[in-house]
Amino acid sequence: MAAPLLDVAGLTKRFGGLVAVKDVGFAIAPGEILGLIGPNGSGKSTVMKLVMGIEKPNAGRVLLEGIDVAGWPTHRIARAGIGIVFQHSRPLNRQTVFENIKLALLPDSLLKLVAAPEVAARARAIAERVGLGGVLDRRPPTLPFADLRRLEMAKALARDPRVVLIDEPFAGLTQAEVATFSELIDGFRRDGRAVLLVDHNVKSVARLVDRVLAMYLGERIAEGSAEHVMQDATVRRVYIGGAIETHPRKEIDARGGEPLLDVRDLEVFYGKAQALQKVSLHVRAGEFVSVVGLNGAGKTTLFNAISGLVPYSGAIRWDGAALAGRSPAAIARGGVVQCPETRELFGQMSVRENLDLGGQHLAAGERDRQLAWLLDLFPILRARERQQAGTLSGGEQQMLAIARALMMQPRLLILDEPTLGLAPVILEQLSKALGRLRDTTPITVLLGEQNVTFALPHADRVYVLEHARVVWEGDPGRFAADMGAGYL
Repeated sequence: MAAPLLDVAGLTKRFGGLVAVKDVGFAIAPGEILGLIGPNGSGKSTVMKLVMGIEKPNAGRVLLEGIDVAGWPTHRIARAGIGIVFQHSRPLNRQTVFENIKLALLPDSLLKLVAAPEVAARARAIAERVGLGGVLDRRPPTLPFADLRRLEMAKALARDPRVVLIDEPFAGLTQAEVATFSELIDGFRRDGRAVLLVDHNVKSVARLVDRVLAMYLGERIAEGSAEHVMQDATVRRVYIGGAIETHPRKEIDARGGEPLLDVRDLEVFYGKAQALQKVSLHVRAGEFVSVVGLNGAGKTTLFNAISGLVPYSGAIRWDGAALAGRSPAAIARGGVVQCPETRELFGQMSVRENLDLGGQHLAAGERDRQLAWLLDLFPILRARERQQAGTLSGGEQQMLAIARALMMQPRLLILDEPTLGLAPVILEQLSKALGRLRDTTPITVLLGEQNVTFALPHADRVYVLEHARVVWEGDPGRFAADMGAGYL
């Protein structure tokens, strides 16, 4: 085999007491694509920044054709032959596409501000290669999202790097655009470049990469072919959570009638990036519905649209009436209450004060009864009533966030990634609390989770979100057979 173009060993990065990357190593040969995958917070973006010099490592080496560039400034690393394609486009908006590409081709010298004649021809050739030949005279703000990503590709190619780092290349793209971009990335392989492709999950990159390296909490957990990594027990535990159990309710299965929540053909854009594409789902009164999907699939965007926090097209009906035009406050007062992924507690206020805020619209007697019920549901909060919310552990904060949402007496409770970053013992406590809600109250719950083994035992029905689209719907008992092998 050819000697690697990029050889990384012992790479370590600390941010204060947090070890974001710990002893990570890999090598990429000419004409090889390595997929670097992992959920949010796994350290993959930090690895890319360390290689590119955006962050300086505390330990380890980054050998580019045998030369250790670890700790070099970014411009020196770029000049040495490493290029990066950012997930978020950063073009010069006042310049045309042609001028943006030409600028990337200029030499790194203040003495040479005028491009040589061959630069224009080179810029046109690069534009044609990435599919921008027809929009050379347009400015970036007028381009569709996919063309902005092409422009980032063109700028990286202009530096003629021997190693290319590509961050989340398929985020926000349609299926047809994913195929086109895969071909562009494969072109780097045919050029003999080494490519590090960073993404959330294996499936996105499986057909493109030669090998996959999976990370979790800053460490390497598996490496090999895409098929091998997808079957790796540790990887599956990280992404899915463990053995899948279900607890169906026959009385829920027999229910019919109009859904309490009905979402039809929902589409959401962030700028030019499409976050949801023709998403439809429904939730009947009393159901527990789980929306599962890997990070970046669109779960939070879906919930924020239902809660009135982001603009959307399509239709969302609640209890037979359209939600369009209602403020988030009106939607919450109408019975749809979201417990966000980020918890959004008032850290300087006590546990009791946070709960009182959630129930401030209730009459005094009703508020006291609701509070007593919640402190029985989450006993640890009774012991922490006078403690500032910001001083609680992560698990205690999550319980407080859910309890505060329940203080509003919602008809529909939306839980967004409640297990994120929590220890197993806390997950068990949350699971028991959700089980009590499911078995003893009429509440309706819409749960968004990456952790399938947490989501499915509490689900009457399941939707799977993948790349902004619903790709599967069914009962939890069918999930393992239909989606268990393909979820990654």
